[in-house]
Amino acid sequence: MGRILLVEDERHDSASLLLGHLLGAGHEIERIGDGEAALERILGEPPALTLLDVVPPRIDGIRVLEKVRSHCNHPIIMLTGRSHEADRLLALDMGADDYVCKPFSPREVVARIQTVLRRHSQWRDSVARPSTAVRFDDPRGNACLEGQALTLTRRELLLLRALSRDPGRVFTRSKLLEAAFPEAFDVNERAVDGHIKNLRKKLAAAVPSHEWIRSVYGVGFSFAERPA
Repeated sequence: MGRILLVEDERHDSASLLLGHLLGAGHEIERIGDGEAALERILGEPPALTLLDVVPPRIDGIRVLEKVRSHCNHPIIMLTGRSHEADRLLALDMGADDYVCKPFSPREVVARIQTVLRRHSQWRDSVARPSTAVRFDDPRGNACLEGQALTLTRRELLLLRALSRDPGRVFTRSKLLEAAFPEAFDVNERAVDGHIKNLRKKLAAAVPSHEWIRSVYGVGFSFAERPA
């Protein structure tokens, strides 16, 4: 199974009962009561699925949903006390995978989670994950961007490999640090920024008509394919 992120402000008996059913189904559970912290976790270290209340503090659930959908197709089920049709339609229209109102049946929620995870697994299997724009052409790792040769340092090459392997995924600086400095133990995460800056310049010089590496404030970076 996988790690389920539960994002809600208050602790409810129904949520505690749900946790027992999720654990029984083989999932790991992480609870966060703050929308901003949840957003950082989803984009930086995504769980298998997020159960998201509409009203966590600092950033509400709808805003979290909107920000996540602007970057990725992460599975999100809204789990909330708001049962009005307008609330459900808004969340579903903005990209929620499902909408469950409190009080709920824990067994039903577990079943809905399995359905959403299965649907996303089928979607991932049908989509080519690596970037189609970047090619690594020989054992030395020389790279091309849309047919344009790139002259990269070893660190830049390692960063591009990591980012382009999973377009749209937001990588934290710590993850990119692991990718570009695998042998270093005393390098600050901010070292990644300088290499990303230089890599961006080289990608822009090769193909200037698109922003290839995008920043997610407070989280990290992602590789952006051209729209289909």
